[in-house]
Amino acid sequence: MPCRNNDPELWFAEQTAQVEQAKALCRECPLMAGCLAGALERQEPWGVWGGEVFIGGVVVPTKRGRGRPRKHPVV
Repeated sequence: MPCRNNDPELWFAEQTAQVEQAKALCRECPLMAGCLAGALERQEPWGVWGGEVFIGGVVVPTKRGRGRPRKHPVV
């Protein structure tokens, strides 16, 4: 299981690149579906669970970094 074989902080990171790395590692895990189902049932407050990002107990498409959003997207 990737979450047991890597730094656990990766699944609770603030930086988008690290969050995406955790999600990618989850996709290789045979327990991904059960992990996601359990996190949904518990309404996990935050982190990457079953390859998805949770914030406030719900799945969000991406985790926004700290600070104000950019006025113009970076290409």
